[in-house]
Amino acid sequence: MVKNRIEELMKHLHAESIRISIESIRTQWLRTLLTIAIIGFGIMALVGILTAIDSVKYYLVENFTMMGSNTFNIRNREMVVHMGGRRPNAQAYEPISFQEAKQFRELFVFPASTSIMTYGTSVATVKYESRKTNPNIQVLGIDENYMFNAGYELELGRNLTAHEVSSGAHLAVVGSRIVQDLFVNNEDPLGKIISVGPGKYRIIGVLKEKGSSIGFSGDRYCMIPINNVRQYFSRPNMNFTLSIRTSSTEEMDAAIGEAIGVFRVVRGDKTGQENSFTITKSDNIASMLISLTGQIRFGATAIGLITLFGAAIGLMNIMLVSVTERTREIGIRKAMGATRRTIRNQFLVEAIVIAQLGGIIGILAGIAAGNVMSYFIGSTFIIPWLWIVVAVILCFIVALASGILPANKAASLDPIESLRYE
Repeated sequence: MVKNRIEELMKHLHAESIRISIESIRTQWLRTLLTIAIIGFGIMALVGILTAIDSVKYYLVENFTMMGSNTFNIRNREMVVHMGGRRPNAQAYEPISFQEAKQFRELFVFPASTSIMTYGTSVATVKYESRKTNPNIQVLGIDENYMFNAGYELELGRNLTAHEVSSGAHLAVVGSRIVQDLFVNNEDPLGKIISVGPGKYRIIGVLKEKGSSIGFSGDRYCMIPINNVRQYFSRPNMNFTLSIRTSSTEEMDAAIGEAIGVFRVVRGDKTGQENSFTITKSDNIASMLISLTGQIRFGATAIGLITLFGAAIGLMNIMLVSVTERTREIGIRKAMGATRRTIRNQFLVEAIVIAQLGGIIGILAGIAAGNVMSYFIGSTFIIPWLWIVVAVILCFIVALASGILPANKAASLDPIESLRYE
């Protein structure tokens, strides 16, 4: 009976400590709001940046793996500078020519879809009647297999045929942003004649919208037959890219091995000489860029932790000032029977409440800020549950680190001296 009474009294004292802590926060609302704002800003920076990074990561995975895990590309190898010197040991590899790409496609007998692509220009202006786009349209020269291999889908119209590609027909498949810029009032773009560079093209297809982003969506692409690009956008050392898509991921290694052997013969690479080209897979590119986001995440975490460190100092300062201002109150409470533990818990609870309020505000603001970035790159809405849990734990740690010293100071005050304090 006595034990139950003691436990009930202790619960009452803990509840009373929490009530007094909250009341103290309300009476010092201006300083409390400033501290909450500092903590909230640190959490917002941490959660916001990490949410944005997660959205970018999600976008990269979606867009670079849209070709599927059973697709790889053969690209030109960039200039390589070996250890031991610059110019003498620098080796520049010749670009992949159209003839080499065609020869590879003829010799590569592996059961897979092979396509050839090249860039015409990335600063084209597309015109229709009196309307025109900004000079940021990328013109791609493609064959009939490129859209399938690259994972593009059509919203309207059709793809190019093999005959249209070989004959260099003046036809185009355009991105959704080009349609938005040139055709108003829901005007049907199919069959319309547009001007791209020195030539005129009839639109036969419109790509599905993938969202405005960091350059990989295709919404500003204008795809025309590859032979047409060779004629109207020709330049010295024009470079071509091969894309190979197998029927399953299990066939990837075999297809890559076969492709390397065939293309070494096409390029004339000698035995023992390194490849004069490079093989890239879509998931490899995504992994490389995602690894870069990991470095950005590390920097963002450091910035957030530094901000939280400043917030912890500010919270400790406010708690120390609060102890000094409430010295007489502490003396009265001790004279009425409050223990050192009760006084310590009161100030710790006060610090925890302030830190968690700042954390809640920072988490909500961080999620909003991070998803604004997600919206602009065309990614999906993300709720970073991991970073929310991390933020709550960090706020608790900040509260304990900031509140333990003021709480111990308050608990150790002499009640008689405290009652005399003016």
